[in-house]
Amino acid sequence: MEYERQYEQYRLAVEEYLDGLFTGSAAYGRLYEAMRYSVLAGGKRIRPVLTLEFARLGGADWRTALPYACALELVHNYSLIHDDLPCMDDDDLRRGKPTNHKVYGETLAILAGDALQPEAFRLIAQAPGLSAESRIAATEVLAKAAGADGMVGGQVLDTLCLVTDEAGLTQLNRLKTCAMISAAAELGCVAAGMDGEKRRQAREFGDGLGLAFQLRDDILDVTGSEDVFGKPIGSDAEEGKTTFVNLKGLEKCQREVERQTARAKAAISGWPGCEFLMELADRMVKRVK
Repeated sequence: MEYERQYEQYRLAVEEYLDGLFTGSAAYGRLYEAMRYSVLAGGKRIRPVLTLEFARLGGADWRTALPYACALELVHNYSLIHDDLPCMDDDDLRRGKPTNHKVYGETLAILAGDALQPEAFRLIAQAPGLSAESRIAATEVLAKAAGADGMVGGQVLDTLCLVTDEAGLTQLNRLKTCAMISAAAELGCVAAGMDGEKRRQAREFGDGLGLAFQLRDDILDVTGSEDVFGKPIGSDAEEGKTTFVNLKGLEKCQREVERQTARAKAAISGWPGCEFLMELADRMVKRVK
């Protein structure tokens, strides 16, 4: 199918780019090895794929957006390393493999995550073929999505605040999950030089997709298979976290996944050539990993 061919083309380009990073021999131990362990552990690569596809839709050569796409993937992987730590979610598995701190110890895992953050912004700063204005805009988009008013703020709500109502959970999901997915879409627009309205629509698509994605994650944490899902099942309940499954039940949660997916698709329905993104959104509705 055309969708699968295009997705695989993007994914392989991202894997190749990431595989070229941190290949030297560090005099200060296994830092590069620990960074590469998480960055190259696989995963769906949905976020960088979004960046590349939005760049293509904007008329750019999508390959020029690879530094932006992979910068966001570095930040995403730093967040996963830290999210798995004993002081956070204390998880032993990620993508079916031992988590970073289980392999390299907590100290090096923290430092590997710390290193991935500035390296992401170096990728943006050094992105060839993109203007200084574009690189500044991309830096702002990623910093906002990853910082105190984005992903980190969501992690604070998730780990340090007792969030038990629908409004609070929606805010948590928007910050922790949607912010980075929206940023992935917007970064593609930035790479292509799109205007503010297109960037807003891309963010709206990412918001709907992100809410649907997180709701589906909550469902899979109850109904999924650990072998397929790649991480422990039932961890939210073990940690005493309230999710939308607790508040709405599985059936209503799945209906909300479908509603948010429809909202995401509506945000870009007027874009010529958006069929790939429409199918990507639809495939997220019943994903099992």
